[in-house]
Amino acid sequence: MNRAFEIVQKRADALFQVASFVGHINNKKEYEQALHCMDNLIEDYDRNKLLIEVLSCAIERWEDEAKEFSVFNKRIADIDHGEALFQILMEQHNLGVSDFPEIGSKSLISKILHGERRLTRDHIQLLSERFNISPALFF
Repeated sequence: MNRAFEIVQKRADALFQVASFVGHINNKKEYEQALHCMDNLIEDYDRNKLLIEVLSCAIERWEDEAKEFSVFNKRIADIDHGEALFQILMEQHNLGVSDFPEIGSKSLISKILHGERRLTRDHIQLLSERFNISPALFF
């Protein structure tokens, strides 16, 4: 068992010497290298799945913490998931504000879509049943 671990450790050390960004991205240049590497790895996803998973964690951590993404991350955090899902469902099914009489008037639907009103629990239940999706997706 120790021999197998030694082999893994040596190979990991060799990988991190060549591409330290796989484990942790320190700057924009490494971030760009990581994205380029990811593009190449995805070409043979099944073979590279484990490495893709490790690299995706480093990329996600960088994108969550890097100053260049702070405005974007704030906007994403401020999005109402129910409203966003409702808009996506409308777009995917080519529906308009008048196509939801079970929810309410066109005015109410418009207010929900513009963040002036929120979906209620009853609205979410009706939409979940109509589109055969879990109500949890709205939260």
